[in-house]
Amino acid sequence: MKAVLKEDSKTLYVSDLDGTLMRNDETLSQDTVQIINELVEKGLAFTYATARSIESARTITGGLRLKLPVITRNGAVLADNMTGKHLERALFTQEEVSLIKELLPELPRYGFVSCFLGEEMHRLYVDGEHVPELQGYIDYYEKNPTVRPVATTEELFCGEPGYVTLIGPKADIAVLYDRVKGYPGWESLFQKDTYRDEYWLEICPRNCTKAKTIQKVKEKFGYDRVVVFGDGINDIPMFKIADEAYAVSNALDELKQFATGIIGSNEENAVAEYLRQQIGKE
Repeated sequence: MKAVLKEDSKTLYVSDLDGTLMRNDETLSQDTVQIINELVEKGLAFTYATARSIESARTITGGLRLKLPVITRNGAVLADNMTGKHLERALFTQEEVSLIKELLPELPRYGFVSCFLGEEMHRLYVDGEHVPELQGYIDYYEKNPTVRPVATTEELFCGEPGYVTLIGPKADIAVLYDRVKGYPGWESLFQKDTYRDEYWLEICPRNCTKAKTIQKVKEKFGYDRVVVFGDGINDIPMFKIADEAYAVSNALDELKQFATGIIGSNEENAVAEYLRQQIGKE
């Protein structure tokens, strides 16, 4: 018997993707896809929030038939999970681009810039020598035509730049983070990768965080409450603004102290099972 949705139309449910909704092999289980799709069809207000681009996320979440916008690039881009279309996107000003180039001369060695060229987002890196962590990222996407090299730092910021990413060893990325974190015109996020022993520095326009964009979606669609799910330190802000917040059992201890409760692991369909048990009934 399929799940029957209880009256809960005023609550927005938001899950982190990596390490929470997604398994360690970077897939969603068929059970998770089926449960969430059935509940969404019955009226569940569900979406996800991720640092990934919609292009990257959809290789994993393409089977989800979500009706709400998904929150990608840590809140910098609202997108349609069904089509991949960008619905809203935040951009750096020219002054901010100039400041980024001034503060981060190491960018060609450590990172790439996500730029919007028409309706497509391209991840651009300078051709040349890179730290192994960035080179690993480039190699992983070597067959993706929207991840491509350019010749100069200036070309990194072509089109409409909206996101800067640097990848490397913790000590190196921490130094770069210290340089940019104090500027109030953008958001800076420094964290360890969920699956690999490398650290990421992500810079996006001001007010583009998971927490702030969740609040935007809540207000835009008229929800009264927010329930979130997560696993990492970068989920703490959205845990703080939520009415209820659930950490998966594999979450970091630093996040668990902010949680309403602990559910199963990301390998056990924990988010989907929680939704089925709490919202639906057999």
